[in-house]
Amino acid sequence: MSDNDKRRAVFLDRDGTVADEVGYVNHITRFRLYPWSAEAIRRIHSAGLAAVVVTNQAGVARGYFPEELIRQVNEKMKQELAAAGAPLDAVYYCPHHPAVGEPPYRQQCHCRKPLPGMIEAAVRDLGLQLDGSIVIGDRYTEVEMAHRLGLRGALVLTGYGRGEYEYLRGGWPRSPDWVAENVLDAVEKILPTL
Repeated sequence: MSDNDKRRAVFLDRDGTVADEVGYVNHITRFRLYPWSAEAIRRIHSAGLAAVVVTNQAGVARGYFPEELIRQVNEKMKQELAAAGAPLDAVYYCPHHPAVGEPPYRQQCHCRKPLPGMIEAAVRDLGLQLDGSIVIGDRYTEVEMAHRLGLRGALVLTGYGRGEYEYLRGGWPRSPDWVAENVLDAVEKILPTL
């Protein structure tokens, strides 16, 4: 299969983008999808794109919760989205932190955003086309990750997004390609440009 025959993807951050940002989701009851997330993912699929969640989860390295909780929360997210007709193609997470915790979680990994390891794994595992794919997140780290890979990135103003945009954007080396109120607004802005 040539690269031109492969599907492009929208890589979505989890907390603050697809789900409510509550700080660390240290119990499954703290996880809540945003009400517009399923519609955004349905539109991604309708456009023939894959929907893949990529999420930093350094709470494991910090000792706030076990890695098993990440798997449980991600499974809950996948089930709730699938029940709403918006299945995810995959979910990738990074439990590492470069400076805190104990090995193996304290490490200089290649998967912690803004490094591209999770996206590279998804492209390899799912047979996706990197060129022309998009990243959406509520932190500048997601936009930076997109730009490092030669992709376009959208910053949503949910989660940490509004604060980052209002107070930190003067120090950003490059602006997001889109700024949107939420993930559905981002998808509505992005799809006509593909």
